[in-house]
Amino acid sequence: MDLLLSARPGRGCTVVEVSGDLDMATSPQLRDSLQQVIDAGDRQVVVDLAGVGFIDSSALGTLVVMFKALREVGGRLCLAAVQPGVRRVLSITSVDRVIDIYDDVPSAEATSRPPAA
Repeated sequence: MDLLLSARPGRGCTVVEVSGDLDMATSPQLRDSLQQVIDAGDRQVVVDLAGVGFIDSSALGTLVVMFKALREVGGRLCLAAVQPGVRRVLSITSVDRVIDIYDDVPSAEATSRPPAA
C-alpha cells in the first residue's frame, strides 16, 4: 500500500494525516512531510495515524527524531487515532512514554498549547 500524507490546519495545531504502512520504504516520506510542517513554522503537530496498520523501527525512529526536533524549537508532536497493532508496537518500544498518544484527533487538538512567547 502506498503511503498517503496530507497536512491540514487543526484547532491550535497542524494535523498530519497518514494512511498506509510506515516502514523503511515510507519513513523518508513521513520525515520529509513533518520537516516541511516544521520549516513552515508550525510548532504544534498532531500525527493522525488512523489509516496506519503497520509501523516498523525505522518509522518509530522517524517519529522520535521529529518529536525531538519540535521539542528543540519549543514545539510539540503527538499521535492520535493509533490502531491497536501500532499502539502495541509503541508500547513495547516505550515510545508511548515519550510521545503523547490520544484516542482521536479532537482529543489531541484540545491539548494543543499556544506557542511560547
